[in-house]
Amino acid sequence: MAKLMQLERILQSQGFGTRKACRALIRFERVSVAGVPVADPFAEFTPDGLVFEVDGVAWPYREKVYLMLNKPAGHECSRAPKHHPSVLALLPEPLRNRDVQPVGRLDEDTTGLLLLSDDGQFIHRLTSPKHKVAKVYEVTAKHLVDDGQIAALLAGVLLHDEPEPIAAAACTRVAERVIRLTLVEGKYHQVKRMVAAAGNRVEALKRIAVGPIRLPDDLPEGGWRWLEAAELADL
Repeated sequence: MAKLMQLERILQSQGFGTRKACRALIRFERVSVAGVPVADPFAEFTPDGLVFEVDGVAWPYREKVYLMLNKPAGHECSRAPKHHPSVLALLPEPLRNRDVQPVGRLDEDTTGLLLLSDDGQFIHRLTSPKHKVAKVYEVTAKHLVDDGQIAALLAGVLLHDEPEPIAAAACTRVAERVIRLTLVEGKYHQVKRMVAAAGNRVEALKRIAVGPIRLPDDLPEGGWRWLEAAELADL
């Protein structure tokens, strides 16, 4: 039998504030289910598959948060940013209230695919070095990229403070100054340091894939969406 939850508890679980605050939202008929305002905070619903509206904005019930965001430049992947706005500022307040955090980090000036979640096991699974989840980057270099630089990245370059050379899992040239680089580690400034060690310099950096998940062409910079069930299954 499907479980039932009181509406005020559903709203609280989805980041809409304390039970008292959620109860007030409902009492003032700011919450609707199936287009019908609900004034009883203790009304019970099956949460799985439920879509409710708060102030006319539809919210699907999600037990856990799994999102993708097209990160723009000028944002830090931190809950306590120091110099630039946090990427979390790009999300609606209810999601920020749910302790959502980036899955790994992108530098302030790096753009592209960023996953976010409040599921600690999911985050660990994708960020732990032992799982070797591939990340694909589109790298725009300052100078022309020659065959020797690509060969060096594939063979392995030695980075400062690293005991052994680190090699790209894949590297292809897509334009004179643009390469597509695949890594399975997540070391500090890794792409920039590897390209520098190969004799070039990164001018722009965009992540286009994490594992099987690719950045959609129709997701604008600063935009976000829920991960689909099939995408979660692939991950």
